[in-house]
Amino acid sequence: MYKIMTPGPTQVKENVRLARAEECTNPDLDETFVEFYRETCQLISRLLHTEHETLILGGEGILGLEAACASLTEPGDRVLVLDNGIFGKGFADFVSLYGGVPRLYTVNGKKPIDPERLEAFLEKDHDYKYATLVHCDTPSGVLNDISALCPLLSRYGILTVVDSVSAMFGEEVRADEAQIDILCGGSQKAVSAPPGLTFVTISDRARQVMAERKAPIASFYANLRVFENYYQEKWFPYTMPISDIYGLRAAMENIAGDTDLLARHARIGEACRRALRDAGLKLHLESGFSNTVTVFEVPEQISASDILQRMREAHGILLAGSLGSLDGQVIRIGHMGSNANEADMRETMEALDDVLRSLGILLKENLGERFCHYLCGSPE
Repeated sequence: MYKIMTPGPTQVKENVRLARAEECTNPDLDETFVEFYRETCQLISRLLHTEHETLILGGEGILGLEAACASLTEPGDRVLVLDNGIFGKGFADFVSLYGGVPRLYTVNGKKPIDPERLEAFLEKDHDYKYATLVHCDTPSGVLNDISALCPLLSRYGILTVVDSVSAMFGEEVRADEAQIDILCGGSQKAVSAPPGLTFVTISDRARQVMAERKAPIASFYANLRVFENYYQEKWFPYTMPISDIYGLRAAMENIAGDTDLLARHARIGEACRRALRDAGLKLHLESGFSNTVTVFEVPEQISASDILQRMREAHGILLAGSLGSLDGQVIRIGHMGSNANEADMRETMEALDDVLRSLGILLKENLGERFCHYLCGSPE
């Protein structure tokens, strides 16, 4: 078995695996499961600092993103797509799929979106039904400041849809303070449960817009309204993946009991970045580093596949390449959720040091030693 140090899926703790093995009931008929589902949704809402309802959907994180767009978009709606990364730009496809007209706001992918520049844009053009925004765009690791961007959009009357699948629980998310209307998460990133579930929190404002739309939602499965009154009626729109939800509940309880969670992500993320810099490697981003994933550029003399293959074969560790224009150009280290611990990260950095040197890269410092220095010692 490989040690998974990718930016999702991540390692899964034993209590989460065991929870998924619990005896199943019939989730369509047993009302105790309806209670369990609702309590799990309420726990997620508390952890995301929102008074609004959370829904768990039976599908990988992409389902939540599509369901948000499907449920809000009517034919001809103008939608602002904030784009400083591959997933940010990708929201335009969902908007178009449901008849909306996406307007891409594209900026430098190596930096976070600047609220002041966005405001200057909105002063001239703000007639949008909603805006989409990625919190952490995983292919590059860039982190956008949702606490500044979402209130800004809200001031112009624009609903906000935020993909925080790769950031939440590794970076702070206070959904109500940030005035997020639909917030999307997934099970396989910092939550550290297996892939297969997405969850969304929905504001009252978003619910009202969905209720008042004139055109029917052009989907059943990617339709957030089909869950309305599920608790009162003790009925789900489709059979819920009960074992997946048992595991998700255990993972969320792990998060609830981890008082050092965000601080640990910050320490590990900073130590990883500083160690890579000290060794002479180039980080892909100029600023806006997420504490859930670190992305560095592949040295010219070697290939990304060389690094990934040797990490896998010589050390049993999975790292990740990237997507789109970054395919083959960068390597991603996932230090989110269960991956964000000193022992696994030090082993990963030591293995990466060995692999790069074996491929002929002259590193200025030892990656494992520098990582431990910054994490455990006094930074220089």
